Amino acid sequence: MRRIAFLWIGLTAFCIALGAAAAFETRASRIQAIKTVGIVSAIGEEISLTRAGLTGLGEAAQSSSISAWGLDELIVQQATRLLSGRFRVQPVTYRRAAFAAIRDSVVAPVNLLRSDPFKELVRSDVTPQGLDAYIVITRARSKLGNGRNIEGVGLAEYRTLLADYGLIHALYEVRVIDGKSFDVIDKRAAAPLDNTGTVRVGGPSGQVDGPFEKAGSSEGLRAAIADLIVRSLPLTLGDMHLIDDP
Repeated sequence: MRRIAFLWIGLTAFCIALGAAAAFETRASRIQAIKTVGIVSAIGEEISLTRAGLTGLGEAAQSSSISAWGLDELIVQQATRLLSGRFRVQPVTYRRAAFAAIRDSVVAPVNLLRSDPFKELVRSDVTPQGLDAYIVITRARSKLGNGRNIEGVGLAEYRTLLADYGLIHALYEVRVIDGKSFDVIDKRAAAPLDNTGTVRVGGPSGQVDGPFEKAGSSEGLRAAIADLIVRSLPLTLGDMHLIDDP
């Protein structure tokens, strides 16, 4: 009986590996067939200010507009430059607010059980239609410290008995959506750039020096957020095999 159990476990593992390999091959072949792409970005209209840790349990996150920073324009510009070596990138128009209004994450287990929320939005809100694929870049979500959610562009402070830790974050995810069937060919959240910090989150982030209030009003905050995006975007697109390894 034990031998049969081991054989069954081995067969199951083999089938899972075979299925994963087949899925990767299908995804790779579909990406290989793409010639024209449009880029949609909707992560950078607001910044969140979050406190967590010993003194942050009862505090709600605050947010303020940063539309003047032009982060989505920066993302489209950078993605166009990176992708143009392989694809013909065409400009598209879309309602950025409609994409930003969807609070969803590729890492949420519920997304395995229901349709991706961005598929119909690409079909109905992006012009022109008919490109081979659309690259959709939107906010992602992660946990901070005691379990508080943070998402998108933000500044966070985590307090302990011994010290206060501050960080900036630019959490986003990338989808490749088929321009004909509107199936999601691939999707991935941007990975952390550095996992050596005291407080870690599941995406691009960096440590902030100085008091929370001072960091929140710093003129260098936009430049620091932009740097996270510029450094992480080629790594994310490379992980998705949309560009050569940076």
